[in-house]
Amino acid sequence: MIPLVAPVESNGPYRHLRVTPLNSPAPSAPGASEPAPDTRRGIRRRLRTRRAELTPAQRSAAARAITALIAGTRWLRGSRAIGLYVSIGSEVPTDALRVLAGKRQCSVYLPCIVDYRRCRMVFARDSRDAGALPAINRLGIPEPNALRTIPVRALSVVLMPVLGFDHHGTRLGTGGGYYDRLFSYRRHRQSWHRPLLVGIAFQCQQLPQIERSGHDVPLDAVVTENGVSIFNAAAR
Repeated sequence: MIPLVAPVESNGPYRHLRVTPLNSPAPSAPGASEPAPDTRRGIRRRLRTRRAELTPAQRSAAARAITALIAGTRWLRGSRAIGLYVSIGSEVPTDALRVLAGKRQCSVYLPCIVDYRRCRMVFARDSRDAGALPAINRLGIPEPNALRTIPVRALSVVLMPVLGFDHHGTRLGTGGGYYDRLFSYRRHRQSWHRPLLVGIAFQCQQLPQIERSGHDVPLDAVVTENGVSIFNAAAR
């Protein structure tokens, strides 16, 4: 079955999504084996290819639209402490978001890997005023010095990278599990615990459905160039 993802309700840039079947596959020949379920590795490979096919102009236009949408939310108001990823490769560029947060007097904290074997990271204060960061880690990602860290529960919102997402807020990352480990307490919350987890992605990265694993931490919202999708009322 080939699914079509379509908006069914609109509230300005905020959207709720549904999945509508578009057509059905042809029946298999007698005795033919069923295709093996797609693996996350294969899905990630296709999503990386899809994202890399965007032109520089498309990428820049989408980043501007995403920055404008986030500027219109409450997430960067009131001099809050926010987490923000440092974009590399074909990810949605975050330079403009870093500048915007500074203009809003937000304290910006960036990811810093502290244990590669256990896939653990912290958020450390960005004090470079959107300039070059002092270090590049083993994964090729620029990092701040891990001298001024912050407990993740003290962050108001984290704008995080997304490789794939669906209309339930399930996030597919690159496979390292750093974010899922860091925010694992959110899976067991009895009441709301900060921070808001907001995915940043191109619209082409949306999938009809991602099977959620036990370790996956869902997103509260996703922002693409097409709008803001809210999955948790706390993100409004």
